[in-house]
Amino acid sequence: MPDFLTAALYKFVTLPDFAAQQAPLQAFCEAQDVRGTLLLAEEGINGTIAGPEAGVRAVLAHLRSDPRLANLAHKESWSHKLPFYRMKVRLKREIVTLGVPGINPNQMAGQYVKPQDWNALIADPEVVVVDTRNAYEVGIGTFEGAVDPHTKSFSELPAWVEAQSAPGGLLAEKGGKKPKVAMFCTGGIRCEKSTAFMRTQGFEEVYHLEGGILKYLETVPETESRWKGECFVFDERVSVVHGLATGHYDLCRACRDPISEADKASKLYVPGVSCPNCHDRKTEEQKRGFIERQRQVDYANRRRQPHIGAKLTSSSAHTDEDGA
Repeated sequence: MPDFLTAALYKFVTLPDFAAQQAPLQAFCEAQDVRGTLLLAEEGINGTIAGPEAGVRAVLAHLRSDPRLANLAHKESWSHKLPFYRMKVRLKREIVTLGVPGINPNQMAGQYVKPQDWNALIADPEVVVVDTRNAYEVGIGTFEGAVDPHTKSFSELPAWVEAQSAPGGLLAEKGGKKPKVAMFCTGGIRCEKSTAFMRTQGFEEVYHLEGGILKYLETVPETESRWKGECFVFDERVSVVHGLATGHYDLCRACRDPISEADKASKLYVPGVSCPNCHDRKTEEQKRGFIERQRQVDYANRRRQPHIGAKLTSSSAHTDEDGA
């Protein structure tokens, strides 16, 4: 049996006292030897935590002791290696940043679609299937026939929707009616917010995958799956496959993009310093910093000491809130 339990969770709920919860929640998680990231905002909570089973379940029970989070749902997976280095409870304006004021998924989200019903929906030729994740995530796996908006961050999605809603676009009206749209993401949080946004733009038939890709991979047999590739996750597992087993990708410690065995065979790959995706996007000063950091990692490994990982510049790290 794997040693560590990982729990991914989120809930849109009004938390006007969210800032006051930060320090007590941080202390409780640390006391349970639980690591990961939890984001708190007035609109709710989002994050992934991992640790000994007893510790993770204690944190979940602690969260649900707040009546506002009593029905907080989570998704579980197991690993032999702790997938996080530290515990962080952060305060945010949004638990997933779209950047459009007035979006309330509790009141405006699209229609949930169970994983077992998803295949039939996305097989409908009249449905535009949109992957709401970022380009580096889509690059290692997505659903058959899904549209990749090629966004670098979730906050770029509204501009893409506007552009594709113009005449000739994928989301343009036909016969005076907007198309049906099905949206999906890793764990469900981005598609809840994106479908709520779509409804403000006049799209009436908007659907999203309940529980996200993770629930689909957990629920739908691989023999019946329309998923191709692997699913990027924001922890040390890097990616997962059907059954939520750990996938086959590693992480470039410079840009935080997933890298394959082929990427690591490239002359442009230098462990901890660069990969084919970022070798020409880093300054010499950044590379010198990465080289020194990798030297410290290698030294710690030789001595069999833990190394808590990289401190990255804001331009090189993907945000934790992308992970749900």
